Formats: sequence, C-alpha cells, structure tokens
Amino acid sequence: MMRQPLLEVQHLRTRFETYRGTLRAVDGVSLTVSRGETVALVGESGCGKSVAALSIMRLIRPPGRIAGGRVILDGRDLLEASEVEMRGIRGGRIAMVFQDPLSTLNPTFTVESQVTETLRVHRVAAGAQARDRAIELLDAMGIPAPRERLRSYPHELSGGMRQRVMIAIAVSCQPEVLIADEPTTALDVTLQAQIMDLLATIKEERGLATVLITHDLGIVAQFAEKAAVMYAGQIVEECPVSRLMEEPLHPYTSGLLRCVPRLGRPDVPITPIEGTVPDLVSLPAGCRFAPRCPKVMARCRQAMPPPYEVDAQRLVRCFLYAGADTASAAEEED
Repeated sequence: MMRQPLLEVQHLRTRFETYRGTLRAVDGVSLTVSRGETVALVGESGCGKSVAALSIMRLIRPPGRIAGGRVILDGRDLLEASEVEMRGIRGGRIAMVFQDPLSTLNPTFTVESQVTETLRVHRVAAGAQARDRAIELLDAMGIPAPRERLRSYPHELSGGMRQRVMIAIAVSCQPEVLIADEPTTALDVTLQAQIMDLLATIKEERGLATVLITHDLGIVAQFAEKAAVMYAGQIVEECPVSRLMEEPLHPYTSGLLRCVPRLGRPDVPITPIEGTVPDLVSLPAGCRFAPRCPKVMARCRQAMPPPYEVDAQRLVRCFLYAGADTASAAEEED
C-alpha cells in the first residue's frame, strides 16, 4: 500500500538576479516525501540541492526569490503562508540540519541558550523546564556530560559534537519533516557513521519524513529509500534507491556511480564524468547534460527532454526513454 505524502514539492523554481543575468538555481523540481520515509537529493556541488532545501524552508533572501511552484506540507502550501506563520512552522513542523554547524550556531551564545531558545519560541518549555529538556536532548544525541556541555560555546566543541547540538535543536520541537543538508560534511569516517546512525534512529523512533541532501552515494544506499538525482537545477532521475544502484538509467546517474570506488574490486576503474556543470546563467539550449553525455543525440542539443515516466516508480529526464513513457509529466514554464 502506498504511503500518503506528507511533504509535496511541485514544480519549484528559484531564481537569483545577478549582474550577468538570471541564475536558475532550482528549475521545476518536484518531490514527495511520506511519513517515515527518507528521500535523498543527490548531485554534484552547485547542482541546486541546498537551494532547493532553503526554498522549501522559505529561507531564500534577495537577490534570490522563489519564482513559482508549490511546497505543500500536510495539505498546506507553505509558499502562501505569511512570514509570521512560517516562524511557527520552521522548527515546529519542519526543521533543518545545516551542513556547517560552526557557521550556523551563534559563537557568542552557549549551547544552553541556543537549544532553549527554540523551545521558548515554539512554547514547548521555558525556564528550568526548558533547561531540563535541553539536557535530555543532548543526552539523547549521545553527548557525554550533557549538563556540563550546556555551558560550552560552539568553538569549544568538536565537529561531531557541534553537529549533534544542531540535530538536538532541529528535533527539539518534534517536527514532522527533517531536512538534513550534507550532515556529515568535514567529519571523519567514524563520525560520519555515528551522525548518520543517529539520524536514522531519530527517524525510526519519531516517524520523521526526511530529506537527505548529499553527494555521497554510499550514504544514499545505506540510509535512503528513494533517491532523486539532481543536475543543473533539475531532477533528472527519481526511483527507489535499490533500483538506482542496480540499474541507473540516466547517463548522468551512471556517470556518478562510475565515480564511486567499489569495495573489493580494484580491477574496476574510477571513471570521472568529463566536463563541468553548465553555467546556470547561460544554460545550453537543449538537455543540460548534453555537452558531457556519452550518449548524446542530435535532438538532445535542440530541446529539453521532459521527465518520462518509465514505470509507476521511476521518472527519467532523457530522450533515450521517450518510447518507454507511460504518462509524461507536465512541464511548467515561467
């Protein structure tokens, strides 16, 4: 039985106005996440993953703007909510773990001040009750001596500890949706595993709908049920993770997998994708991956392929699968 989506992103478009022209950071992204499900948003640096996450949270600031689309949380379009309403929704119903806790946490405030502030703003707890709740949260995050850690400042903590504090703040008000943006950035392999195990445990215990943003396909294979591969502001392939790993369809997805070392297979070479991500201000006329694609056809340079529905669980934005399409998704234009 299919689960009912809790978060639905429909044809989301985010633009940045620059001196060179309009930068299309997110260009028609659609995504659904159900309760208890982890959906990974995967792609190279600069493909628009983090901007998509910030757009969902309504945290885009000038010169950026959300140019169109819908972000529906449990039936409510967040793009139509007032800023006052969004302050209650952010942290309350939908929360985000940012990729760099040292720059996200305020260096001039203690851990206690920053954890209890979220509890006070959302009227979960105040005073001594908020402090007790903060101790419980740090303890649940695996932080040793949590009572003493409340007096610490961010610079006094290790990278792993700071990330655990960020997660504690994010889940403090028991949100329904958690967005984790590269949560293991700059951590060593052991700490990466600990942080991902912690997020997986929290998801299972609380039934969170999770959007995991990463470029690490190993993390995707281990922790996500569904993957959406993003390239140059668009999702080019979406399907269950197991199928993506076993049989990637889009040439870009295949290229990403060829860049991953295979354990126990030194005979399989690592093959990088030739070329670079296109300039999002001056995009190619047709498929955005065409200049780097080993399977490029003449039509790829002339028109943008729509996302073809190969089957009930799989979308691929590639002309190679035009004949397999059962119901091509509608495209929204500016």
